[in-house]
Amino acid sequence: MSDRCAGITRRTLLGSATAVAAVAATGSPARAATSRPDTATVWDNGPRARTGPGAGPGQVPGLWREFTRTPFTHPQIPYVGRAGHRAGAAHFPRRPVVADVRAYGARADGSADSAPAINRAIAAAGRAGGGTVLIPPGTYRLDGLIHIGHSDVVLRGAGSTRTTLRATRSLTELIGVYGSRYGGDKSSWSWAGGLVWLCPTDRFTGLTAAIRAKEWPFEGWTGNRRDEWRTLTTVEPARRGSWSVTVADPAGLTPGRLVLLRLADDSAHTLLEHMAGGGPGPEAYHWDDKTKLTSYVPYEWPVRIARVRGRKVTLERPLPLDVRPEWDPRLTTHVRALTGSGVEGLTIEAVETPQSPHLLDRGFNGVTFQCAYDCWADDVVVRHMDNGFGLVAASACTLRDTRVTGRGSHHPYFCREGSHDNLVDRFTIEERTTPAPAGTQLHGINVEGLSSYNVWSRGDMRMGTFDSHRGMPFANVRTDITVTNNGRHGGDASAGPLFGGRFTHWNIRVTNARAGLMKIDGLAPYSATVGINEVTEFDQIDVPDFAGPLHSRLELYGTTDAVRPRNLYDAQRELTR
Repeated sequence: MSDRCAGITRRTLLGSATAVAAVAATGSPARAATSRPDTATVWDNGPRARTGPGAGPGQVPGLWREFTRTPFTHPQIPYVGRAGHRAGAAHFPRRPVVADVRAYGARADGSADSAPAINRAIAAAGRAGGGTVLIPPGTYRLDGLIHIGHSDVVLRGAGSTRTTLRATRSLTELIGVYGSRYGGDKSSWSWAGGLVWLCPTDRFTGLTAAIRAKEWPFEGWTGNRRDEWRTLTTVEPARRGSWSVTVADPAGLTPGRLVLLRLADDSAHTLLEHMAGGGPGPEAYHWDDKTKLTSYVPYEWPVRIARVRGRKVTLERPLPLDVRPEWDPRLTTHVRALTGSGVEGLTIEAVETPQSPHLLDRGFNGVTFQCAYDCWADDVVVRHMDNGFGLVAASACTLRDTRVTGRGSHHPYFCREGSHDNLVDRFTIEERTTPAPAGTQLHGINVEGLSSYNVWSRGDMRMGTFDSHRGMPFANVRTDITVTNNGRHGGDASAGPLFGGRFTHWNIRVTNARAGLMKIDGLAPYSATVGINEVTEFDQIDVPDFAGPLHSRLELYGTTDAVRPRNLYDAQRELTR
């Protein structure tokens, strides 16, 4: 079946299109209707449209009309309509209750350390094959971290306003100093680990053992030394946006299996050039001295197999990149993943300590997902933390109705080390409750390390910025977000470009009119900035990493809530439903 999607009528978009979710069952991507939308048609975002300012008729940019014709291969806008847990499912599983933490000795009055009891309850749920661990209303003191290492285990409080986990010790105290594998005196707790840490047990044990031994591990899907994988099959050439690949040997492939698509760069760095959109600019870029960036390849993309017919293998998502022989494409194994686990209905707060100097965080970190797939957080608040919510080599996870609040964070949200296809929806970063100490730094919603196809949607950012930490993240979307842009981005020079190709900012409301990575048509190659109010540069002024034309697009600049569809992620889901 062709991967090209024909023009789509408004009626089809709102209710008649075939569901892409059926790919897993049928192995065939959705095809759309054949008639093109009238140029005067106004998109109202269908049943998900909001009330209030900006919810009524607006303006449909030409980019959207282009995208509806080629949703899986558009040159500026990535297809993210299947981002998140179970391809963006509206509801999370309700697993049966198998443990109440009070039965394991947890105290709801904060009078004793409840971390051992909560971890015993989680371990019991894991031995039972999964289930929900209840934390009833109250405040539970944590002198240790909470680890969820078994699949299908859900840690559920009574609601973020009723159940609080109060952490008294940092990850430095609990595990040890965590230096950077790139050298220097930086603390990797500035961007890794959580006091609620979702990570498969074997992976967690190996990581923490390496940290204690001061071996500073790699953090991703193939182990501390990136050597824990074996080839399942090689893959024949295919184009970005294809839902199927042809393999040499399908013997080890079955529907539902999670595999890694592994792409290695060549000596000319043509894979990195492809991630940047290709053309003269990336071809002229000097990649060899970007040692931190080149450490992120091979590119590893976790994906489930939807169907196997002979040597043709259909995937649950379309290919994120071309598959070319020079990149030695193959499907491989990975470390055992954490799947189907979640954290719900609680607040995790730290004892209030001053924010640490930049890059010297002690590890008062909130909730982190690592080597996790199809996991989630729902109605979770993080307070007084160095770092809020983390995605580290995590894919297809959803963070919904999450909030970062308190004395101020370094990274309220971080997304790194090859994290892909995640959804952060209905999120809030509140204003800090105490002034920032000298020497500290505020980022915002961070993405780096070749992370791709992630979505940040419906955000209320009362501080921070759209932080790219270099490492050339590509094909990510930020949509329907209000932001007071008072943070700064980070990133070492050795990490290479701020952006790869197909970055999209769609319907962004900047309350203080500061540019700073909001309007990216002059920075990001093959990018789209659509529906943003007028902004001006401030003290952190960046220049494009690539010379020559960037092939970026800018539409409806100087508007506020005028673009339709209002939310790009919602619209893509409706488009291919």
